[in-house]
Amino acid sequence: MKKKITMPRIWKVIKECFKSFSQYKITKLSASLAYYTIFSLGPLMIVILFLAGIFFGRDAVEGTVFTQMRSFVGADAALQIQEIIKNVSIGGKSHFAAIVGVVTLLIGTTTMFAEMQDSINTIWGLKASPKVGFMKLLIDRLLSFGVVASLGFLLLVSLGVSAIIESLNTKISIIFPDIAVSLLYVVNIVITFGIITSLFMIIFKVLPDANIKWKDVLSGSVTTAFLFMLGKFAISYYISKFNIGSTYGTAGSLIILIVWIYYSAIILYFGASFTRAFAMEFGGSIHPNEYAIISKTVDVEAGKKSLQKGDKEVEEKVKKLNEDSEK
Repeated sequence: MKKKITMPRIWKVIKECFKSFSQYKITKLSASLAYYTIFSLGPLMIVILFLAGIFFGRDAVEGTVFTQMRSFVGADAALQIQEIIKNVSIGGKSHFAAIVGVVTLLIGTTTMFAEMQDSINTIWGLKASPKVGFMKLLIDRLLSFGVVASLGFLLLVSLGVSAIIESLNTKISIIFPDIAVSLLYVVNIVITFGIITSLFMIIFKVLPDANIKWKDVLSGSVTTAFLFMLGKFAISYYISKFNIGSTYGTAGSLIILIVWIYYSAIILYFGASFTRAFAMEFGGSIHPNEYAIISKTVDVEAGKKSLQKGDKEVEEKVKKLNEDSEK
């Protein structure tokens, strides 16, 4: 039976999100993801640029990516990302070094998503089944690379749509010069929101070891995308206002990048908490797939009380059976 969405139920979902925020130590999980992301960022960007560059050319794609990154984290941090990509590049190396570089590239690219998968599983009360072993590891890496390919596809779509919008904007500016800029700004926000929502839908549907309905994924993804876009402005303002980079000298641009990734990870995991709470409240629920089992944390004191209660129940049943046998 479909449950009606009401404000009291939405408020209950929000309270559950904040409860999960503390229960699953989301800030700690976000710090872990930020650490993994820094080491995966170079390989990840190289693979995405390669996939999207097949259609639009490496230079065009790279220019668009760095323009976007500059708007997020500023010019210094964007240059830091460019330097990371340059250092990770495997071009011009020997055949053996190139092969080792490709393998390292693939492992590095998927490590971030493997960490993300494990954290979302924790938030959703799941863990990998002990029986699956190496096969589970292989499947996880393939799923992670699938998400990377999806990122390349979304970037490709974004570039195509941007080209169409620029073409239309030129024509609109001739006919309606006063509203052209405002219209372009609104359209860009809507398209960006749609692409970010699609990305979170892929992450929540593909990565976790869970069976979850698309409607629950959509609800969680829309909420996460909305929070992410708000967070984008808030984080950018925070970084520029408090000038974090100057405190750390030459390492300032790297620190800015880590801070941005850290707060973005918090938004992602809060969105995962919302998705779980929404699914549990409105009937969709989340079930483990064939490679996972349900995981639940029980307090020691609560466990002792439960065992003591169970022992008393067993004693009472044995006593009753003895009395019946004497009769």
